[in-house]
Amino acid sequence: MKAFIFPGQGAQFTGMGKELYENSELARDLFEKANEILGFRITDIMFEGTAEELKETKVTQPAVFLHSVILAKTLTDFKPEMVAGHSLGEFSALVSTGVISFEDGLKLVSKRATAMQKACDIQKSTMAAVLGLEDSIVEKVCDSVDGVVVAANYNCPGQLVISGEINAINEACEKLKENGARRALVLPVGGAFHSPLMSPAKEELEKAIKNTIFHKPSCPIYQNVTASAVMDENEIKNNLISQLTSPVRWTHTIQQMVEDGASEFIEVGPGKVLQGLVQKVYKEAVVNGLS
Repeated sequence: MKAFIFPGQGAQFTGMGKELYENSELARDLFEKANEILGFRITDIMFEGTAEELKETKVTQPAVFLHSVILAKTLTDFKPEMVAGHSLGEFSALVSTGVISFEDGLKLVSKRATAMQKACDIQKSTMAAVLGLEDSIVEKVCDSVDGVVVAANYNCPGQLVISGEINAINEACEKLKENGARRALVLPVGGAFHSPLMSPAKEELEKAIKNTIFHKPSCPIYQNVTASAVMDENEIKNNLISQLTSPVRWTHTIQQMVEDGASEFIEVGPGKVLQGLVQKVYKEAVVNGLS
């Protein structure tokens, strides 16, 4: 079975989507529609912007979403039997399988980016990548630290991202190194994504999601919060709301997709991050990318 997977924030690069825009009338129309919806020419930043400009959350999230979704819409052989998206990529997966319209998906992603930025401004926080430890050890260390610090992204075996208050993250990193972590490195991000510190953003996004029409998906959606196949629209909504303050269970998602029959994984969108993660989760996987 073919599984299509969609990347999240961090996959962006200058020039992303430019080839699509130049070579497809459908892509061009959708990009221009996106410029109108957002109220600024995101295409200018995607095609010609600096790395700094692309790093702004209000730009990054819609940019990665647009690249992935528009690419999927221009593919003649896009017939997924199962899909998943990493964090932001879950929105790309939902639009690509007809659960949410292109317009509504972009509005939600833009709202999500703005709400997350606001939550970051309320309290300074960060994330750190931890390499070379079992998940259970990382979780135990996080529990032993005062303040907010939690496991946020279960990316693949031996690679977990933690999220929380700056002091708590720094203390956790020291303890993780003492416990044998190969690396415990604070990341250059603006906030504690997928942690309780995103609660203000979750409340804001919840209203928008509840007011958006969701349709039955054309194939199972493997969501970050549960790492299992979902087909019910209301369940999809609830999981999407919970996603901002819950961990991304990517390792478990890929394991479940393989168990359910996935034989080939195709990453749709910028970068190759997910292809690498899939191969670390399941060495025998056939992995390809479309960008």
